[in-house]
Amino acid sequence: MKKCAFITGVTGQDGSYLAKFLLKKGYVVHGMKRRSSLINTQRIDDIYEDFFQSNKKFILHHGDMTDTSSLQSIIGKIKPDEVYNLAAQSHVAVSFEQPEYTANTTSLGTLRILEIIRQTNRKIKFYQAGTSELYGGVYKFKQNEKTPFHPRSPYAVAKLYSHWLTKNYRDAYGIFACNGILFNHESPLRGETFVTKKIVSALVKIKFGMQKKLYLGNIYAKRDWGHAKDYVEAMWLMMQQKKPDDFVISTGKQISVKQFVNLVCKELGIKIKWHEKTKFPYATNSKNKKIIQISSKYYRPTEVNTLVGDSMKAKKILNWKPKYDLKKLVIEMINFEIQQIKNVSKKF
Repeated sequence: MKKCAFITGVTGQDGSYLAKFLLKKGYVVHGMKRRSSLINTQRIDDIYEDFFQSNKKFILHHGDMTDTSSLQSIIGKIKPDEVYNLAAQSHVAVSFEQPEYTANTTSLGTLRILEIIRQTNRKIKFYQAGTSELYGGVYKFKQNEKTPFHPRSPYAVAKLYSHWLTKNYRDAYGIFACNGILFNHESPLRGETFVTKKIVSALVKIKFGMQKKLYLGNIYAKRDWGHAKDYVEAMWLMMQQKKPDDFVISTGKQISVKQFVNLVCKELGIKIKWHEKTKFPYATNSKNKKIIQISSKYYRPTEVNTLVGDSMKAKKILNWKPKYDLKKLVIEMINFEIQQIKNVSKKF
């Protein structure tokens, strides 16, 4: 009998990659999205099956992380073997503007699902999507499963609640519940407001004369960037173990936002010169035109300056390691953006 998986946040970057990964593994996949007047299924259009089609392998449900009844209805109806909780208000900057909403979806949403599992079927396996933002102000060179947390945003605090709640339900009720502490992972399907996507999209448009300037915040922040495809495989591997546990998933390498910009410019053939002896640094192109500008608008109230993971535990127990390097990821993102421009131009 085919395994059944339920994915919250299925229309997001990770959810769409995970759905496709599980379908290839032979699963029947159920996904949840919020009901909206806007169609937001671009990332899963290639696997979406018509509502009236029989024997569907991918089924989309409308629900909300803030509504217990909808979650209870979906889980009760589909009776999943595995639940992957990827839904959240996942933008750090937005969490400062909407802290209550962030807590309601990201923290209490996790509680709602775990309570449904506890009350209805404790054999359901549960995966909680964690984040490297949990470490926040920690300055140890590499962060692993034993590194103390120091969240520095409402988003990270909300994720910390979910992290400890997942461990608590595992210990208290014997539920197979695990946390994936995933460091930054990108792809062509990344949301437009995330910095890597923003950088690649803007610089491609600048290259083609479609945009004049890219605005950024802290370009000296260092991150550990991987590919989402590699990271969703790690999620699945965690759920296949005999015992539930928590794992850091990362590449173990870090570069700054500025270095990421330089890498993208190099691949696009854009020559830039940084001007950093000023309050708000900027970069000019070969024609001495300012194309990148640092703005205080994009500074966070509390910054996280450096994050880099140690995923030795995942490599040892899960036999997981990333297949993509950063250059390969950047080239894939660039090619996607160029193709998007070509697709739009064909319509006119």
